[in-house]
Amino acid sequence: MPRRSDTLSLAEARRIALAAQGFAVPRSEAVAGKGDLRRLIERLGVVQIDSVNVLARAHTLPAFSRLGHYRQEDLFALAYGKSRALFEYWGHEASLLPLALQPQLRWRMRRAARGEGIYREIAAFGRERQGLIREVCREIADRGPLAASELSHRHRGTGGWWGWSEGKRALEWLFWTGEVTTATRRGTFERVYDLTERVLPAAVIAAPTPEEADAQRELLRIAARALGVATERCLRDYFRLGVRETKPRVAELIEAGELLPVTVEGWSTPAYLDRRVRKTPPVDARALLAPFDPLIWQRERTEAVFGARIRLEIYTPRHKRAFGYYVLPLLLGERIAARVDLKADRKRGNLRVEAAHAEPGLAPSTIVAPLAAELRLMAAWLGLARIAVARRGDLARPLAAMLRG
Repeated sequence: MPRRSDTLSLAEARRIALAAQGFAVPRSEAVAGKGDLRRLIERLGVVQIDSVNVLARAHTLPAFSRLGHYRQEDLFALAYGKSRALFEYWGHEASLLPLALQPQLRWRMRRAARGEGIYREIAAFGRERQGLIREVCREIADRGPLAASELSHRHRGTGGWWGWSEGKRALEWLFWTGEVTTATRRGTFERVYDLTERVLPAAVIAAPTPEEADAQRELLRIAARALGVATERCLRDYFRLGVRETKPRVAELIEAGELLPVTVEGWSTPAYLDRRVRKTPPVDARALLAPFDPLIWQRERTEAVFGARIRLEIYTPRHKRAFGYYVLPLLLGERIAARVDLKADRKRGNLRVEAAHAEPGLAPSTIVAPLAAELRLMAAWLGLARIAVARRGDLARPLAAMLRG
């Protein structure tokens, strides 16, 4: 176990980070099962949800990156089935989380009810429209699970904030405060709400509520396990904790010997090592990473660990994009080797490679074969028969040739 005075090389820190995120375990040739999925998400602690579906829903991709082929319906069952193991709440943004974390996040729900830590517009709505909020809650209680579009309260606010009806705003306030949760999702990813006590298992509802400090320490423990080695900023970002909460909790975990202060070569700020980390052998990973993958979602950490500056370009005007609209970095071995702009053309049955770029200093010849193999695996997982490569990026031409061969 590292001592308090230890220094880690950048290569060691990178290897620890990859192993903590599940990339040190070789993929199985078999289709991963529901138990594999559940164990992975429990290991990660949180999977971010995003509605963009140009390739696949964001929350479906981290499991593919680590497990390879698995059934998306298994993930849906874990999140929304009768024997659910996950629930939706604000973890790292909107997220899927293991059920065991629900009591650990009740302090956040209590704060939300006071208008703290939530979107300003939702907080104001909660202060000003409690009558409507109670009406909406009663309607859910009386009628059962409902989407916002099914409420009788469809009054539109002035200004069309996000296009949300007042009923939808009421539901979002109730979701933040934990009074309702997601019962299921429908075809277009529409959320269906129900009372939390009717959705989550009775054992979860009956579980005692930890003190805030205890819950925050537990969230930081999970973050430390999932990151391996991290700065204080990265530890708190994992579950979007505030500076005021994180600093004393980190100090307490250091005092208890659960976090070990270390210096990482090239990092300008102190780092903390999860005490459970052991010597990590070389990692031979091959994975396409979603833009919201927990390995890379904290952009400064990604640059510090991998030397790769990654930015989401969905909201960048087309002519200003450097790499494309929905770009997945390729993890190869222990480094980011390429960036691939992907799109699922479901009507034509194509996985479209809109652009493919090698990282600076890497020869395309060392990247093309593993990238082609990963794209074939992804196409099969998505049920797409062909891979079409556009001629953008220095990897495009050799990649197209490799896929034809």
